[in-house]
Amino acid sequence: MTVHIEIGRDSQGQPVQVDVEELLATRLLVQGNSGSGKSHLLRRLLEESAGLVQQVVIDPEGDFTSLADHFSHVVIDAANHTAREIEALAARVRQHRASVVLALDELEVEAQIRCAAQFLNALFDAPREHWYPALVVVDEAQMFAPAAGGEISEDTRRLSLSAMTNLMCRGRKRGLAGIVATQRLAKLAKNVAAEASNFLMGRTFLDIDMARAADLLGMERKQAERIRDLQRGHFIGLGPAISRRPVSVRIGAVRSGGKAGGGGLLPLPGAGEDLAALLHAELAAEAATPPPPRAQSPVAPPSMAALSEAIAHRPPPAPLPEPALPLPAAHEDALAEAPPAPTPAPGADLPGILAEMAAEEGATFKPLNNLFRDFAIRCRQRGVPSAHVDTALFRRLFAFACARLDRLDEASRARVEALAERVEDDVLAPYLAICVAAVEGYSAPDEDELARVYGSSSPGRVRRMLEHLERQGLVVVREDFGGERTISVPGLEEVAG
Repeated sequence: MTVHIEIGRDSQGQPVQVDVEELLATRLLVQGNSGSGKSHLLRRLLEESAGLVQQVVIDPEGDFTSLADHFSHVVIDAANHTAREIEALAARVRQHRASVVLALDELEVEAQIRCAAQFLNALFDAPREHWYPALVVVDEAQMFAPAAGGEISEDTRRLSLSAMTNLMCRGRKRGLAGIVATQRLAKLAKNVAAEASNFLMGRTFLDIDMARAADLLGMERKQAERIRDLQRGHFIGLGPAISRRPVSVRIGAVRSGGKAGGGGLLPLPGAGEDLAALLHAELAAEAATPPPPRAQSPVAPPSMAALSEAIAHRPPPAPLPEPALPLPAAHEDALAEAPPAPTPAPGADLPGILAEMAAEEGATFKPLNNLFRDFAIRCRQRGVPSAHVDTALFRRLFAFACARLDRLDEASRARVEALAERVEDDVLAPYLAICVAAVEGYSAPDEDELARVYGSSSPGRVRRMLEHLERQGLVVVREDFGGERTISVPGLEEVAG
């Protein structure tokens, strides 16, 4: 059965229809400058097909939330949900065939892009039994599939571009029909635009955009001027779901409305109003009110009190001869020229050496083998026995040295050490730093401190480390799209309380 909806009238007054079933199979690209009527076109398309097919709207400006007032759409305010909640909502949207509007207008630009990408990926990854047909409308698609890198991070750009590519290139087999709208074709990634077989081109003025639009519509370059002369709300349509030849269409009326301000003139305030007084009233008091403070983990001087206990809990093996470690030539020369090892000073022990190493700038970024060799040299120079410390034990002791557990009381340190016994060596230091922040009552450790103890300056690596800890059940991460991250440690509730 073929189902058609009317989106408007052509120049002769005849209805222009869209074949919904064909649209599901062939996708749609809408282009038009700001003010050309692009959002109005999308609204007309959504309203006319609302009772025929499931609809998912990615709405960066909050323009389509009014659909819920007239139809059965559910508005999802992304600012009120974490990343995992957004993914779970997307899975439920596919399962229950609900029409939704993902409102992103309360988020910063990068958070909007990441949220939309995670939502689209979750739609795409739904189980096969939930592959029902759905129209997925992405307004301002040049944000989510940019042709070139912008001010957002590279990780976010790649995530979003991958999600949009999956929607347009592979979404059809999963029942997802992409409808993307953009202000400029030149800003939209070509591999996303190229997958659409239907086009509705509105007014645009730049030569490069007119040329690309004319190419997509099969028009000669000299006819591209026609696109510049289009009135607001007028589009040129082409494609198997619209028309086999380019057709001019004036978009029809809609029932719901956007929240954007109108373009008409409004009367100015009356001359009798004291605008200067209104603008300056209590201005100093408002400016003097400080913003709410954001809790951050304090930075305390390093100490190795906890390491002394860790060493005491592990009895050393029988004494062995000092191992002959392969050392770099520079270190061998330094040892040969060094004076005889001095008598150990009071307090010169393994925790002190480890604390000294951990306090050095960039220590956590050095390879483990280099650190262990440096540790062995320092122990020899100071006459501190270290034969019972192998590489594996050194790695864990160094992690304790970097985590600064001296800020905790004895009971809290013992509890943290007990929990750390089941943590892998390569993520032990950041885990301990998270535990310290949790015991002290902070919602999350300082991000710079977490990166330092982990030995990485890459936000992506830190994020993957946290995901790994969460998969292991060691921490629970909750991050909203406003940028606030909360990390809790199961098993520390009674200590933190």
